[in-house]
Amino acid sequence: MTLSVPAARAVNLRVEPVDEVLDRVERSLQTRLNRDTAVRKRRSVGALTDRDTWVRVERRGLDRIGVQGGDGTASAEALRGIAKPAWLAGVAWRDEAEPVMWRADETELLPGAPVGSAVVAEDPGLTEEWWAALNASLDTLAAQHTNRIATPDTETLTQDLVTGTIHSVFPGVDTAVADWCPAHADLNWANMTAPAFCVFDWEDWGMAPRGLDAANLWGASLAVPTLADRVRSERRDDLESRDGRLMTLFVAAKILGPYADPDDPRLGAAQETAERVAKELQTG
Repeated sequence: MTLSVPAARAVNLRVEPVDEVLDRVERSLQTRLNRDTAVRKRRSVGALTDRDTWVRVERRGLDRIGVQGGDGTASAEALRGIAKPAWLAGVAWRDEAEPVMWRADETELLPGAPVGSAVVAEDPGLTEEWWAALNASLDTLAAQHTNRIATPDTETLTQDLVTGTIHSVFPGVDTAVADWCPAHADLNWANMTAPAFCVFDWEDWGMAPRGLDAANLWGASLAVPTLADRVRSERRDDLESRDGRLMTLFVAAKILGPYADPDDPRLGAAQETAERVAKELQTG
């Protein structure tokens, strides 16, 4: 008999009290957090330290950790040839009251500000050097090796997840993935910097179908058609592969699926591209 871990209570750390958590992080890492600089997101809180580093604290349910643990940022330190902040230290503990793991990771400061919000509404005006650095890092990442499995949206990425997500919107497509390679798995405009390129927040990286990162970035750009076209052009080899087409449908299904926001400006572009890609997969 398999014993399942109970699901954690859904919280939003933008409004949830976290002072006691941050106090524990300060004691464990022997630093002080500048709480005036705190960046609060749904499942993480980050802040500058008194030694000019950055600490990111994440809350993740034990049911969302999987066999690989919750050490994505620390394990990404083994990756080479990728523009990312160096990992310096970390601490993790189980919550005393809930089936939740807290983890804090200390890293170098970023070389610039995030490009924008996760989904952008206007073209960020990135340089040719920026695009070249993005391509170099993604190509280098995909050529490396890991036993980790990517966890986009904290869900372990399996063939079943790919199939279920795509078929929820595009039934009948053959979803068998052939090529798995390392991916960041949460590549969006809030997790990269400019003008100097750097990619951060490596909590969910691991093996994924080829093209996941490119498809995620395309999906985050759809409100700006010229930017979405640029992503597709820069990552053409990934996105025009069979697995890249599947990942386009995977991302589109999340935009268009049962939890779609009717006011999402990406809906039309996602539907148009996805219908074309689905037809290509069915006839190819």
